[in-house]
Amino acid sequence: MGRTVEVDIYHLVAHYHDWFYVITFLWTFLEGETFVIFAGAAASQKLLNIYWLVAAAWLGSFAGDQLYFLVGRKYGHRLLKRFPKLQSGVNIALDLLHKYHVGFILSFRFIYGVRNFSSLAMGMSMISWPRFAALNFIAAGLWSNCFVWLGYLLGVAFEAVLGNIAKDFGLIMLALFVTVSVVLFFLHRRSKARFEAKIAEQKKQMQEPVAKSD
Repeated sequence: MGRTVEVDIYHLVAHYHDWFYVITFLWTFLEGETFVIFAGAAASQKLLNIYWLVAAAWLGSFAGDQLYFLVGRKYGHRLLKRFPKLQSGVNIALDLLHKYHVGFILSFRFIYGVRNFSSLAMGMSMISWPRFAALNFIAAGLWSNCFVWLGYLLGVAFEAVLGNIAKDFGLIMLALFVTVSVVLFFLHRRSKARFEAKIAEQKKQMQEPVAKSD
């Protein structure tokens, strides 16, 4: 079974080698560091070029958030009227942008729960397109390098720990999958709790003026 997994993965990456960079671009355009981490692990096994992988993730992430920014600039208010549930997330993102500005733009990809609304919200803010594009390009580079090299280092680490067993690349990917899944599960759960608490706090603040006026 392990040998079958190994052959399948090696064959898949080797056969569609160049397409993996295209897939990385498209995946990061939509969002998602999980695939990037796995691709980084494949690069540690010399199946992919680490620098082309970083470039693909960098450009995909940058292009995706530029699109969301433009959508927010042109259609943001209409989207909020049609989907009012987005309002709380947009408000939190705008509040963080107001407080931290450059720091938030450089780090929003790492903030689970808020990052889904961030580019859309920033498109609705007063920040100019050229300024956002410049900072977003830097931020996308930080994000792509962080997760591609994280995957690469994890691949190297699991190969060192597993020793000769690591020749079965399927086992490395399985160990990586379990580790990443567990870490992301707790990160998402923690960020979801913070996000829900932030929304509850916002609702409370909105209700207070109404109570005082009564």
